[in-house]
Amino acid sequence: MPSEPTPRLAYDRPPLDEVIRAFTNGMAVRTGKVTLDLSPLVENGNAVPVKVTVESPMTEADHVRRIALFNERNPQPDIAVFHLFPGAGRAEVATRMRLATSQKVAAVAEMADGGFWMAEASVVVTLAACIEDLI
Repeated sequence: MPSEPTPRLAYDRPPLDEVIRAFTNGMAVRTGKVTLDLSPLVENGNAVPVKVTVESPMTEADHVRRIALFNERNPQPDIAVFHLFPGAGRAEVATRMRLATSQKVAAVAEMADGGFWMAEASVVVTLAACIEDLI
């Protein structure tokens, strides 16, 4: 018996794990060190606040180089990439993003030693943004 078709978005985009793999150039990504502060339920997808914090002393030898935010179901998988340096003092960024619908969001941090750490969070959006691109 054939399986039920999976609902698809009206646009073709790679899955979240592929997008993250491209950002890390295929390097392994570990969970931990990264805290993704994102409400699990938001009323309006047009301006969703998000904060990412990474455990790091932010020294020359041990600091966060980049923090990237990705989403699972928006037309574009990349939300933002923040470049940091030891003089930043803290590995913390905050912004607002648009979310087309309920989905998973991922934050990935690249460390000075070339390692990658991440955190994921699911968010339910009651009033979606970017809805013209969904079927």
